[in-house]
Amino acid sequence: MAFYPHERLALFIDGSNLYAAARSLGFDIDYKRLLDEFAKKGTLVRAFYYTALIEDQEYSPIRPLVDWLDYNGYTMVTKPTKEFTDSSGRRKIKGNMDIEIAVDIMEMTDSVDHVVLFSGDGDFRRLVEAVQRKGKRFTVVSTVRSSPPMVADELRRQADSFLELQDLIPFIGRDPSFRQQQQHDGNNGPAGGGGYAEDDYDDYEDEYDDGGNVRRQA
Repeated sequence: MAFYPHERLALFIDGSNLYAAARSLGFDIDYKRLLDEFAKKGTLVRAFYYTALIEDQEYSPIRPLVDWLDYNGYTMVTKPTKEFTDSSGRRKIKGNMDIEIAVDIMEMTDSVDHVVLFSGDGDFRRLVEAVQRKGKRFTVVSTVRSSPPMVADELRRQADSFLELQDLIPFIGRDPSFRQQQQHDGNNGPAGGGGYAEDDYDDYEDEYDDGGNVRRQA
C-alpha cells in the first residue's frame, strides 16, 4: 500500500458499491478488520460509510449493519431512498450517494493528507482531480478482477494509487468459516469481532444498478 506513517487518512466507503465488488470476488468484508488495517497506515481521522435506506419498510435488512458500524468507529451517512417511475412505467427507487460523498470529501480535504475512496464509479474522476490540485493524495479501492471490472478506467488512471480489492482479502476479509458457523447457529445479526453476514441484506443491495438506483418492478 502506498501510505506514509505521518499521513492523516480519511476513508469514504460507498456501501453498495463496495458490497457489490466484494461479492463479485466471492468474499465477505470484516469491517472491524478493515478499520484496523487502515489505522495502521497513518493517523485515521475519520471513516465514512454511505448507504441509502428504504424508510417505508417495516424491517430494513441493512439496518443492523448500519447500527453496528455506527457504534464501532464509522461515521454513518444515510438518506431515505426516493421512489419514481421510469419511462417504461417501472417503479424504481433511487439511492445514489455520490453527492454526499463528494461534498464530504471536499469538506475534509483541509483536515487530511490522503483520501481513500472505496468505489469504482467513474463519475468521481473530477473529484479526484480537484482533491489532487489541493496537494492531497488520493487512493481508489475497487477491483479490475471481476467480470466485468467494477472500477472505471478513467478513475483508476486519475488516482495516485489503486488498491485491488482482491489483494486486500487477507487483511479485510472475514474467515469463511464464520459464515458457515453463523448459518449453522441460525444467527443473522452482527458478530463479535466486527463480522457481519452481508447476505442478510442481499435482498436490499441486490437491487442496486450501477447508477445507485434500486431496480424494482411495479
